[in-house]
Amino acid sequence: QVQLVESGGGLVQAGGSLRLSCAASGRTFSNYAWFRQAPGKEREFVARLTWTGGSTYYADSVKGRFTISRDSAKKVVDLQMNSLKPEDTAVYYCAARYGNYVSDTTAGYDYWGQGTQVTVSS
Repeated sequence: QVQLVESGGGLVQAGGSLRLSCAASGRTFSNYAWFRQAPGKEREFVARLTWTGGSTYYADSVKGRFTISRDSAKKVVDLQMNSLKPEDTAVYYCAARYGNYVSDTTAGYDYWGQGTQVTVSS
């Protein structure tokens, strides 16, 4: 069974940085995304990446602060988060799918990780 495993969450002060990683059982998918879910809120799109070509897209709330990237040798997708704000506090989920369709919605992804907590203190 395919599993996505996230790592790298934690507690950081506002203005700090964290790097999340997503590994997928040694395989690669066509498209990856990061979503996040804060308490009492719906899961929201953060960023996505197409494995072939490496094209990326970001939610306005993180544009210029977060960077999604891939490491082809390690077969992982990372999310570098800089200039973190308290409102970035959430559980962050890695998602993936096969095929060329790109999506910014949760329904567009077939595989999900268990989530990793990111807490930004003020």
